[in-house]
Amino acid sequence: MMRTSRGARLAATALTVGSIVVLAGCGTSSGGAAPSEEAEELGDYEGQVSILAWPGYVEDGSNDPEVDWVTDFEEKTGCEVTSKTYGTSDEAVNLMKTGDYDVIAASGDATLRLIAAGDVAPVNTDLIPSYAGIYDFLKEKEWNSVDGQSYGVPHGYGANLLLYNTEVVTPAPTSWDVVFDGADAYSGKITAYDSPIYIADAAVYLMTHQPDLGIENPYALDEEQFQAAVDLLKAQRAHVGEYWSDYLKEIQAFETGDSVAGTTWQVIQNVLAGGDATTEVVLPEEGATGWSDTWMIASEAENPNCAYAWLDWIASPETNAEATAYFGEAPSSQEACDYRDDCEAYHAGDEEYASQIWYWTTPIADCVDGRTDVECVDYARWTEAWSEIKG
Repeated sequence: MMRTSRGARLAATALTVGSIVVLAGCGTSSGGAAPSEEAEELGDYEGQVSILAWPGYVEDGSNDPEVDWVTDFEEKTGCEVTSKTYGTSDEAVNLMKTGDYDVIAASGDATLRLIAAGDVAPVNTDLIPSYAGIYDFLKEKEWNSVDGQSYGVPHGYGANLLLYNTEVVTPAPTSWDVVFDGADAYSGKITAYDSPIYIADAAVYLMTHQPDLGIENPYALDEEQFQAAVDLLKAQRAHVGEYWSDYLKEIQAFETGDSVAGTTWQVIQNVLAGGDATTEVVLPEEGATGWSDTWMIASEAENPNCAYAWLDWIASPETNAEATAYFGEAPSSQEACDYRDDCEAYHAGDEEYASQIWYWTTPIADCVDGRTDVECVDYARWTEAWSEIKG
């Protein structure tokens, strides 16, 4: 989820139209509660907005003077931005419980948890003009909507790809088999993403290679399906040299040869290719997991009007192009590609490519694949199992 310029930025950050929303129960712009129901219209901007996001999503020039889409927003709206970055989805969920933030950029392994906890409000997309241009395949999905009600605005998207060393891994792989059933060929030099959500990667593989399990959605696993995925990852563990969450460490591992195959992001390959590394990436034949982050508004936001203004601003083509390019992902609209020269590399707007991506979605007991005759394993169990897998 980063690219070259984003790399320098992320390393730095890791260290370190309208009066109020008019709703039943809403207060005043000087301190009224944010909508707990979908807003019907907007009011005056409150003068400030507090944002919680991944590093690189809210850039104001302080990390890189040439990277700034916050200042123009502040000048246009009068909404002064304060922001905080987080490192994991679990951290983001916990921070939202403090009530200190008006807006959050959440990945799919956090969104349903935020919705279920009542920490974010339904969003009226009619009040967000930029929403109309967003790719249809990112709208009203199980990670950003419930029962047809939108809870946010898509930011961008990307796939978790297979990265491999072209001089070591031969022939060129077309399947995730190289990191699962065939991992023994490169034992000790396999790498995997360090998160409970990686269990879904194993489930994607099993959908093709163990069809009798009947997995229809890698985030909707009953007990038998879940155990099969966990068992596959426990077997993989013997061959994993390193689990990564810091993309700089994965880059280093492939540069030194400590890793030769594993899950990655397109931007990591971009960085490696820029350094003449002998690596390539592929979207394997089984498909892949991926992400489509969502901008959401806190259910008790103190500044809902500025929050709506930010959602519209960050989804506008020019701003979205700048933000997603800096982060290293496809933008959320085709219009944004008018302001980028690398959309083809990220397969932006390619619906066939996008259809092969299983976007991160919070596993919940109510199976997101629509089954009602079984209970699915929820994220708490995924977290417990991940600790067991890593040992």
